Amino acid sequence: MLSFTTDRPVPVICTREYRLGVRPANAGKKYPAEIYTAAEIDRLMARLGRGHAGARNRAAVAMMHRCGLRIAEALALLPKDVDLDQAMVQVLHGKFDQRRVLGIDQQTIALLEIWLRHRQELGISRARPLFCVVSRPNYGKAMHASVLRESIQAAAVKAGIEKRVHPHGLRHTFAVELKREEVPVDEIMVALGHNDLGTTQRYLNHLEPLHVVRMMQARGAHELTPPPSLRAAA
Repeated sequence: MLSFTTDRPVPVICTREYRLGVRPANAGKKYPAEIYTAAEIDRLMARLGRGHAGARNRAAVAMMHRCGLRIAEALALLPKDVDLDQAMVQVLHGKFDQRRVLGIDQQTIALLEIWLRHRQELGISRARPLFCVVSRPNYGKAMHASVLRESIQAAAVKAGIEKRVHPHGLRHTFAVELKREEVPVDEIMVALGHNDLGTTQRYLNHLEPLHVVRMMQARGAHELTPPPSLRAAA
């Protein structure tokens, strides 16, 4: 187990006063949804850093992308909520305080196992949040959502991703990937933690109206007739 001293000053970003009372730069702004490609996700993951923070951030991003978790849901998880043997995670308090159980794919399990080994090296209690602070002397404490957001944004810049990359965009990408895989809408509804099918259908249509895209892709060729001036020149 690693030992830590507490004589160093606490980084400002890890304090409760961080940005307290400061108006967010994106306050009042609306941004269009952008879906990330598999290549962009790979580049993002590669730029999330090394060490304890890198392992934590990669596992958290994988949970939001592959399980469709909201950032608040991911940061509220405790180690007991994740069952790696059964490849499942339970969200006890989702939106509207709803509980749901989700599956975890093998790649995400591998990233979680790496992060859990880092937690064990740090001696962090299992009573602490799954994705917690790893900087001393506050290791094990609840993590601010702004810290994870900024880590993801910084990694996206380093990865050269031109899209606006943010945690909810990972959830958007999760939903669209399921739709492209032709997962039934009612199953996507359960995975997203929505209350009714109409909400999910509107959500998916807003993100990617796949039926419209495929209809337009399947249109037959149309031979254009050149204008008279071009026909004369020929």
